Parts: sequence; C-alpha cells; structure tokens
Amino acid sequence: MTVAAAGWPEPHLQRAGGDVDLAAVGALLADAGRCRILLALDDGRALPASRLAMEAGVTAATASSHLRKLTSAGLLAVEKHGRYRYYRLASPAVAHLIETLGQFAPATPIRSLRQDTLSAGLRRARTCYDHLAGRLGTALMRRFLKSTWLTGGDGYYHPDDADPRAGYGGEYDYRLTETGVDFLNQFGVRIPPRRRIIRYCVDWTEQCHHLSGGLGRGLLDRLTELEWIRPSRSTRAVEITDAGSQGLRHTFDIDLAEPPPNLPIPTVSSRIR
Repeated sequence: MTVAAAGWPEPHLQRAGGDVDLAAVGALLADAGRCRILLALDDGRALPASRLAMEAGVTAATASSHLRKLTSAGLLAVEKHGRYRYYRLASPAVAHLIETLGQFAPATPIRSLRQDTLSAGLRRARTCYDHLAGRLGTALMRRFLKSTWLTGGDGYYHPDDADPRAGYGGEYDYRLTETGVDFLNQFGVRIPPRRRIIRYCVDWTEQCHHLSGGLGRGLLDRLTELEWIRPSRSTRAVEITDAGSQGLRHTFDIDLAEPPPNLPIPTVSSRIR
C-alpha cells in the first residue's frame, strides 16, 4: 500500500541538550542493509518486514534487527493492519535526509546491463518521497515556469546561492498564478489539504528544481490516475506509459525521448529578498 503524506507536518526536528550527535546518525547509516531499507521506502510506500528483507538482501532476523534500530531512532514508523506490520519513513524530514545524502554519496558501480537500465530509469523519472523527480520532475517545473503557471524563480540551481545541493530548497518564493490555478482545475489536479502548496527540491541528478509540496503530490496523483505513469514494483523509478508519452507531449510539451536540454545558468537571480 502507498501511504498518503497529505496530513503529515512539514519537516522539523526537536532537540534538547547539547550539540547534535552526528556520529549517532552516521553509525546508524553505516550499514548497507539499513540504507537499502531506507531507499526502498523513499517513494512513500509502507512495506512489510518480509519485503524489506528482500529489498535489503538480508535474512528475516537481520531485517528485524535493522527495522528495530531504525524505528527506535525515529527514522521509521510502524503501521498495524490486523496482524501485519508495515514500515514507512517517519516523516518528510527523513526523505529530505536521504535525498541530501544521495547528493554526496558516490554512485554504486554498474556491472551489468540490468544495473545500467535501472540507473537510467531513475535519472529519467522517479519519485522523490511523494512527488516526481529526475528529468520528468524538472521538465514539469520548467514547463510551469515557461507557461507562467508558476512565478518566483527560474527553475535552476545556482551554486553561488544559498540553496542546498539537494533536498528542500528555500531561497526562491515560487507561487501559483491565476492562470496556473485555472490550468490545475482544468487538468484535474487536487491539492492535498493541510500541506504547503508550493515547495521545491534541488534535484540531485539534474541539479535543477522540481516541484514538491502539495502541488508536487497533486501532480503525481493525477498523472498516476490518468495512467500516464506507473510506479515500479521494486525501485523508485517511474515508468512512463505510451499514453503518458502522448499526454506529456500534448499537455506539457515534454518529450523525454529527446536528449536533455543544455541548461545555462541565468545571470538574474529571483531569490527572496
């Protein structure tokens, strides 16, 4: 099952005492099996321990130990459905942590055609927690800006600005315009309640902005509802269907079969001042 994040609060951390203990988090993430569990849940799903053991490539007993540590540390939450227990990321802040660390982590070696195909699929279109990322996510962001459905920034990552290299950005004040609201209504996008409508992330593969927040979730839901995209059963990659390829070209002028565009760095900054 997929866990809807519409009612979850914005990322925040509450601490008491001395300085932060980064080593404690580092020790928790130093195990490759635990990291594979977190990556398997980074698309917002809730999965049982048996499935997570398979994703991590460990025994059921080892997976149980990993899940207990991750839950105790506040990185995972547990949902009970009858006699079954499902695990999910505890909050959007955990997804933010995973995406940010992904920017600094080295890529795993590609030793087979299958691994190369999976890697290309993640770069093309994937979920970033509960919204779209990769080339598809950044292309949608550029289309919203080009059509003036969205204003307040240029969609690019500027290394000299205060934006992070990955994860949630905050330097740009993106806002929907009246024409943007009209388009969303016509296209059938429903914004989840109790969510900040416009947020953005710095995409760690494209180094451009993609939409998150309520609008990012609403777009993901609508494209899934239209069967333009289909979630993968085993990775964060998202498959674009034949209907989706046609719909994206017609509605958004997006064709991911074409090479990615060259993205110049504009000289005019639109940061919040």
